[in-house]
Amino acid sequence: MLRAKLSIVPVTIVALAIVTLSGCSSTPVDRTAGMSPNAIYSEAKEEMGNSQWDKAIPLLEKLEARAAGTPLAQQAQLDKAYAHYKAQEPAQALATIERFTRLHPASPAMDYALYLKAIINFNDDLGLFSGITRQDLSERDQKAAKESFEAFKELTVRFPDSKYSPDARQRMAYIVNSLAQYEVHVARYYYKRGAYLAAVNRAQATVAEYRDVPALEEALYIIYKSYDAMGLTQLRDDARRVLEQSYPQSEFLTKGARSKADPWWKVW
Repeated sequence: MLRAKLSIVPVTIVALAIVTLSGCSSTPVDRTAGMSPNAIYSEAKEEMGNSQWDKAIPLLEKLEARAAGTPLAQQAQLDKAYAHYKAQEPAQALATIERFTRLHPASPAMDYALYLKAIINFNDDLGLFSGITRQDLSERDQKAAKESFEAFKELTVRFPDSKYSPDARQRMAYIVNSLAQYEVHVARYYYKRGAYLAAVNRAQATVAEYRDVPALEEALYIIYKSYDAMGLTQLRDDARRVLEQSYPQSEFLTKGARSKADPWWKVW
């Protein structure tokens, strides 16, 4: 019996050795180990140029660690944020930008970082079905739109002469329009369901808060129609008068709706 037990021991040791060696052989090899930071960056840029975001991101992470404390590491962070954005990973993209702005508050690329942050939140790409549904920014979650506006605003205030500021200002105007239009969407929802007082309150809040935006025309029309539905003739007539004075050619008064040929939000 003792002899049998002893004969098993060498076999067990060999088996363990084989498992250990096979485990070591499966360890991934870092192919960037012998590459210079510039070479890594060149390869990452090539992958990005080919839209291979999943391949570019690990390279940029390697570069960020390898070139820590240099402008190239900062560039790697920004490129990684962009790659995450293009890979439809907005949470990772925003986290990367937040880290960049925390670590490099005086970076000469801060204007781009703010612009990229705003663009990620703006996210006006609605995908394949946007042309069918005609959905616009005002019909989606407004939290991201407000965060986008704040980032664009910070960019234009801190870097008024940045090459990104003109586009930022245009997008800010678009966002303000969308926020006002969102309030009108809600007011319209209340009106269609017979909650006329709620419709009036929401539409009036839009008129009070926003200036010179397309949504105000429909807001005034909803106020007029809601008062009419409630039988409040004096308030109805006052609302109609304001609508006629503000929008003499209003299609809402003649058709009950705005022409759908060219929606206000078709900017880009």
